[in-house]
Amino acid sequence: MAAATEQMAAAGSCNQELFNPIISMGWQYSLILVISHILQILLRPLGQASPIVQILAGFLMGPSGFSRIKAVEEFFIQSYNSGYYEFMALIFRTIIMFLIGLETDFPYLMRNIRPASIIACGSSLGCTVFASAVTFLVFQETASHGSSFIMALMIIITLANAASPIVVRVAADLKFGTSETGKLAISSSLIADAYSVFLLFILSEFKSTSIAKWIFFFFLYFLIVGVVIVINMYLANWLNRRNRNKKYLGNTEIFILVAILYIAAMALEQLGFSSIIASFLIGSMFPRGGKAARTLLIKLTYPIHNFIFPIYFGNHGFRANITKLKNLRNFMVFSILILSSIGGKIVGTLAACFHLKIPYREGVLLSFMMNLKGHVDILALTIGLANDLVSSQNFYDVMIATIIVNTLIWGPIVAFMVRRESDIIGYRQIYFESHNPETELRILACVHSPRPVATMLGLVAASRGPREVPITPYLMHLVELPGKKKTNLMYNQREDDELSDEDDYGGNDVVEINDAMDMFTSETGLLVQQIKAVSPFSRMHADVCNTAEDIRASIVVLPFHKHQRIDGKLENGKQGIRTTNQKVLRHAPCSVAILIDRGLTAGCLNPSGSDSLQHIAILFFGGPDDREALGFSKRLGMDHHVNLTIIRFLPSSSRGQISGVNIAHKTDDVLMAIPNDEVEKETDSAILADFHSRYVATGQVGYVEKVVENGADTASALRDMAEMYSLFIVGKDGRGHSILTTGMSDWEECPELGKVGDFLASPEFDISGSVLVVQQYRPSKNDDDDDDDK
Repeated sequence: MAAATEQMAAAGSCNQELFNPIISMGWQYSLILVISHILQILLRPLGQASPIVQILAGFLMGPSGFSRIKAVEEFFIQSYNSGYYEFMALIFRTIIMFLIGLETDFPYLMRNIRPASIIACGSSLGCTVFASAVTFLVFQETASHGSSFIMALMIIITLANAASPIVVRVAADLKFGTSETGKLAISSSLIADAYSVFLLFILSEFKSTSIAKWIFFFFLYFLIVGVVIVINMYLANWLNRRNRNKKYLGNTEIFILVAILYIAAMALEQLGFSSIIASFLIGSMFPRGGKAARTLLIKLTYPIHNFIFPIYFGNHGFRANITKLKNLRNFMVFSILILSSIGGKIVGTLAACFHLKIPYREGVLLSFMMNLKGHVDILALTIGLANDLVSSQNFYDVMIATIIVNTLIWGPIVAFMVRRESDIIGYRQIYFESHNPETELRILACVHSPRPVATMLGLVAASRGPREVPITPYLMHLVELPGKKKTNLMYNQREDDELSDEDDYGGNDVVEINDAMDMFTSETGLLVQQIKAVSPFSRMHADVCNTAEDIRASIVVLPFHKHQRIDGKLENGKQGIRTTNQKVLRHAPCSVAILIDRGLTAGCLNPSGSDSLQHIAILFFGGPDDREALGFSKRLGMDHHVNLTIIRFLPSSSRGQISGVNIAHKTDDVLMAIPNDEVEKETDSAILADFHSRYVATGQVGYVEKVVENGADTASALRDMAEMYSLFIVGKDGRGHSILTTGMSDWEECPELGKVGDFLASPEFDISGSVLVVQQYRPSKNDDDDDDDK
């Protein structure tokens, strides 16, 4: 008998170990990861965003799918597991919102706080009205007991919430997160989240009727967030100085920064606040441009995107149980809530868009994006269920099913709309000759080594224009991947991992580039986002072109394949750099410029923000590339540190044309009736006349005409001004067989620079200034090249 008792006890112990909540949770998370990655492989070709696939993976594993099998249900769905799941959800939620804050374009959010707030308020107000209207019906049909006001709050939070993590990932996966519509949707969803979190605090502290206590708690909330932000500022700056000669911070230092975040989050949770918005604020206010922020992004991005997001979203899907909708009343409530959600979002968002004069199609897409759910709403229902605020299990089951099914419905619809509306939210190339210099400039500067970084950053600083004019610069470090190098490096290992040998990729160049970037940011206050691409030269152009398209670059700036020696002469670098430049010129989805760097010691652009005056010359011969160079230089002329001069070269028979151009004469009918050369001349004169009236006549830019007979005279004139300017800007080509450049290509060495650019970079032309050669985006040429490659 005793032996039998011991065997039963051992079996019970074994059974307890098998159904241990931690083991059960681990298995659930593991299976969600596996299923989500399998579904990702199957559904990504159909254009589905990863959050929708991950929610679907959890949905299939939950009570609506595999967990309907009795053995699976007993293993995964256990009453005492809920505490573990909620704790892990808090851990995931906190670090997700911190990373979103770290990645958010906070200056854009501040510049566009008004339209984003109007859209968020419109959608939230619309949903609040709809939720208030259906609360009584839902209360009756779900046979609920308790406060109808509390139920109304839960329904408002559920309908008004726009799950910002899902919106961020959907926008990124569908490649419109950097578009105006995508950034506006992300900003609006964050503000809508703040509204939902505020209602969530009222929900969780409803039983506390003391207004003084509420005020005290809010004071503590902002005090804790403010203290953490200040601590992070000082700690990050100290860590940056401490690791001056290292590429990144160590793991212990990253652990300390993350620990501070979690201590603050747990303190806020104990006070009854959700840490969602606090974590976002702490991330968004974290000091940018240093090793601390750079390391956090590298260390957090991979595990969050590949492990935490699938588990977090998958766990939401796991909780939905659509079998409860078999009941006719439940299904009716479910349908009413789905219709109320989309009705409130469409009415409120479209009304806001109408007020802001946002096009109708963009407004519809914004309303659908704002209808993605699965964040604060889930938390609100969890709190309500845990505190028994509304005693109706039916209500919670229907609400969670509504949230998940709503997102699974509208996620694919958003993906379809993004593909259909690619003409309004897709990547649209700009032409600088007609571009408003006061709109946002996105510049992608590429470097292969630290040598041209200072001049590249100087060009970025000069392109900044006035403080209120937005600019989003990127610096892309292109690292050659040796073709036959063999390594056991896993693709997710980073440069400071002890088991990583990726130090060979970039070497000490990474440290020098990072230091230059940090110094530039601290002196100018302009944050340059860094990108690193490791690939063989044969495929490097594809990385540049794909990145330019992903970030919607206005222009790509490439380094010349030659670099300056100590004696001032240009020395050939790797042939692969030149080949990359040539391929980018052919395939780039935007305008491209090649920078011939003569070095800072030779009087090139100074990125330090000092008061020294830089003299820049635009060499204008005519043609689309020269017009593009002229358009790009508009921002340079707006910088008070730059003295910009246009030097127009004219044949001896064309004196004084600038004052005689009639812009109104340039119509499509007239242009079609005259030869192409005449069209180009008319266009050149019109563009120059407009530039002259806007910038030259007001004294912002200087204007000089050089009358020459042929290419020899042009070369002589260029030699005369060799020491007068720190930067020469010229179009690559497009001017045809011009008498102004006749004979200049007889000894052409680098045709990718054009005739004039090649002459300025040649050993014969001894100058101290750098040269920027600009090529306008040419869609027909790129399309032909792509066809040839195929």
